[in-house]
Amino acid sequence: MRFFYSLITLLLLALMALFTSCEKESTEGEFYNVAVPVVKPIEEFRAMVKISEPRAIIEAGKIYAYGNYVFINDNQKGVHIIDNSDHRNPVKIKFLEIPQNTDIAVKDDMLFANSAMDLVIFDISDIHNLKEEERMKNVFPNHNNRIPASASFVDSDNFNPETEVVVGYVMETRKIEMANTETGEDSFFNSGANSAGGSGTGGSLARFNIHDNYLYVVDQNQLSVFSIAGLRNPELIKTQYIGRDIETIFNKEKHLYLGSSTGLYIYSVEDPASPQFRSMFSHIRGCDPVVVKDDIAYVTIRGGNPCGQQWSQLDVIDVADKSNPILLQSYEMKNPYGLGVKDDWLFVCDGTAGLKIYDTKNTPNLELIDHFQEINTYDVIPLEDVLLMVGDNTLFQYTYKGNEINLLSAFNLN
Repeated sequence: MRFFYSLITLLLLALMALFTSCEKESTEGEFYNVAVPVVKPIEEFRAMVKISEPRAIIEAGKIYAYGNYVFINDNQKGVHIIDNSDHRNPVKIKFLEIPQNTDIAVKDDMLFANSAMDLVIFDISDIHNLKEEERMKNVFPNHNNRIPASASFVDSDNFNPETEVVVGYVMETRKIEMANTETGEDSFFNSGANSAGGSGTGGSLARFNIHDNYLYVVDQNQLSVFSIAGLRNPELIKTQYIGRDIETIFNKEKHLYLGSSTGLYIYSVEDPASPQFRSMFSHIRGCDPVVVKDDIAYVTIRGGNPCGQQWSQLDVIDVADKSNPILLQSYEMKNPYGLGVKDDWLFVCDGTAGLKIYDTKNTPNLELIDHFQEINTYDVIPLEDVLLMVGDNTLFQYTYKGNEINLLSAFNLN
């Protein structure tokens, strides 16, 4: 009998321990990465713009060409200005410090740049004496705060968007109750990270585009239209909802082609002040720049990242009927970024797989005619006499000679 009672006691103790353990696990919850904003007062942030001497680049971003100059974005920090009069010997001449900058566009010696929620305009007629001419405040309410990709939640409890600007994040590991139960949705939100006269030429990754006297800017879900007829005093004409996860903009023959992580949007700018929706071509989820030649759109779709699926590809799309785009062919890619088209050449920056050059004469049947391997490529601009490409913090330039593309120079931006 004593043995029986001892056995019962042991079983009760085991059950108590089991229930206690389960209760402990249910209350402790799981751990998540939480991004905590680093902020600056708005007026202090706006005073950070200045013109500096050349410096090493930290993270080369988008590329833009205007006259004899090349502008390369240093992601979120500003713009490096390079004198490219001699393609064999580019020279850094200035660094334009613009906090939270990702894109620029230039028309008639006026440079337009985003700085978080603001549009800042510079006079670059004297490239050695740049001047900030104007600042349009709070025109980009959905500016990208670069939430870390590893963040599951963002703690916005102590951030006041009326008086502060997010300039970065620090990561913390917290229990799930702290992220969505104890604190509430008002202070935490899911990050979604699992974000020379005339005008110049941007790459395919641009969010800025100039057409006639209008500047078009896309953010994650909106298209903003600015009149820049008065170059020193732009006017915001309208902002309209486009769709989700808009990434790039390309202009061709009175149509805007907007790349998103889910598809290609086409808008008519017959009335440039009021873009009109024509169609949306859906594709697999992935980061999506686009370029257009004649009636063919070329779209690279990069997967294996927060944008979408694991695979990557190049799509060839017939856009002759703007209301009904048709997929003609797809080509497997490794991890493509920007692309460009000139004459019968299509240039694709396939990330770590290098620069791929295709003959497009028999589109949609593309022929790979050259491949510059062992370089990490990001974006490309085919100009009339030279091909510009940026990757690995290096500005590469190639010449067109007959049916050959030859490396002319490689300028280390560091």
